[in-house]
Amino acid sequence: MNRENLIWLTLMLLGGGFLLINAGMKYSETGTVNGSVYVQEIVVEPEADAPPIVTYERTMASLRNEPGVSFSLSRTIGVWAAALCTLAVFSFLWGDNPLYKLAESVFVGVSAAYAMVVGFWTEIVQNLLGNLLPALMRQTLLPGLDTAKTTEWEYVVPLILGVMMIWRLAPSGGWIARWPLAFFIGATAGIRLISYLESDFVQQINNTILPLVVLSADRTIDIWSSVKNITIVFGVFVSLVYFFFSVEHTGTVGALARVGIWLLMITFGASFGYTVMGRVALLAARLEFIFDEWLWLIDPLQRRLGL
Repeated sequence: MNRENLIWLTLMLLGGGFLLINAGMKYSETGTVNGSVYVQEIVVEPEADAPPIVTYERTMASLRNEPGVSFSLSRTIGVWAAALCTLAVFSFLWGDNPLYKLAESVFVGVSAAYAMVVGFWTEIVQNLLGNLLPALMRQTLLPGLDTAKTTEWEYVVPLILGVMMIWRLAPSGGWIARWPLAFFIGATAGIRLISYLESDFVQQINNTILPLVVLSADRTIDIWSSVKNITIVFGVFVSLVYFFFSVEHTGTVGALARVGIWLLMITFGASFGYTVMGRVALLAARLEFIFDEWLWLIDPLQRRLGL
């Protein structure tokens, strides 16, 4: 056994032993193991003579002995699966290994399957069939569909385009799929062009056209607002000067360009720092999930008081 496999075997044995000891201690102290999820039964009284609707909402483990509270095996399995997958992803910090590859494959596969199911249900069933065959959908898959809804024949067009798109999978006639593909790409490009033109071009120009001297309600000069506007206008100007290569960057132009590159670097650094902070927040959330909901080593929300 090589050194790397020995290290992983040791870590797995130590981790498994810690989980067993921790679970045993939690069970001896509270009568339940860490990571257990309990749900509260909620009965919703419907209208007319329809049967009552029973739903289950997650509740605190300290209320497990209350009436209507029961142990949820499926949600408990979900907590343990999420925690183990998180640790498998964290294992990549040591290096590429089978656990990380397994977690990566599970994540990609589940994400693709989830996206396909959601897309099929929302786009094919609810949007397409719900508008073309409302009566049939009301009797089968969409019982809550509006009874006043009638067939909207314009949805035949996306149906035909969708069938033509699937034609690429046929042994022959794959060229038919080029027509709907060209339509989708052209329509998407046109819609995105207008939205990006308004948000990233026109709106930014509009936000840069600012008064250099801001007057308050009593007609006196608002110093800080004026300084802010001057800084924005000056920053945009010197940043544009840096990208103006028709004039050699020497003298005054060179000085303005150097100020522009400094402002650009500050902006890029702030943007990168904001991104890192977001990732650190995600890391903190996963660590809190592991130590709070799974291992029960901390209880910041005091959901297990009395255990």
